[in-house]
Amino acid sequence: MSLIHDDLPSMDDDDLRRGMPTCHKVYGEDVAILAGDSLLSTAFEYVVKYTDAEKIPGNDPQRRLLDVVGRLGASVGNVGLAGGQARDLECEGKPASAVTLDDLRWIHKHKTAALLKVSVAAGAILGGADEAQVESLEAFADNIGLAFQVADDILDVTADSATLGKTAGKDLAADKATYVRLMGLEGAREEARRLKDEAVRELDGWGEEADGLRAVA
Repeated sequence: MSLIHDDLPSMDDDDLRRGMPTCHKVYGEDVAILAGDSLLSTAFEYVVKYTDAEKIPGNDPQRRLLDVVGRLGASVGNVGLAGGQARDLECEGKPASAVTLDDLRWIHKHKTAALLKVSVAAGAILGGADEAQVESLEAFADNIGLAFQVADDILDVTADSATLGKTAGKDLAADKATYVRLMGLEGAREEARRLKDEAVRELDGWGEEADGLRAVA
């Protein structure tokens, strides 16, 4: 959903995604909007329909399931993906001096990081994790989400379209606020490393059950 909508002409206006024409280029903008809306609705349906409450640990599995559904809604709403995208559009075209790193971090904490956050939190909650464990995983996701976005900004100026699977140099052409634009290429690389290290440190209280997340980082 988020990628289909992100590629729309009124958003990032991109013609390529994973090396193929974007949804609106193939099916038209109207169908792309509806496809994104449909996928968003299906996400909630899928969680409720295919989560076996009998396998959720604890005395109140329904509460855990409702918690996940609520978090999923928040992650794509005005305090999540939609809010982050609105701020992103607001900052587009502004001079570098008018956009701060705090602005950029806010945008991506509410976009990329918000989606990763709800992903790891949902699994932990349904798996029986306590509040402190969920918070540590959310902190991991916050940092790795920002690191992902910094890396994406770096690749936008260092890789070609064939490698990226999307239009290279698009952010620069659209005069978007990016980490490379605000920190320089080397500064952005250092920031990506710092965020990755912070993310891994958040998993110090976990054993081998978090090795998959460490591998992601």
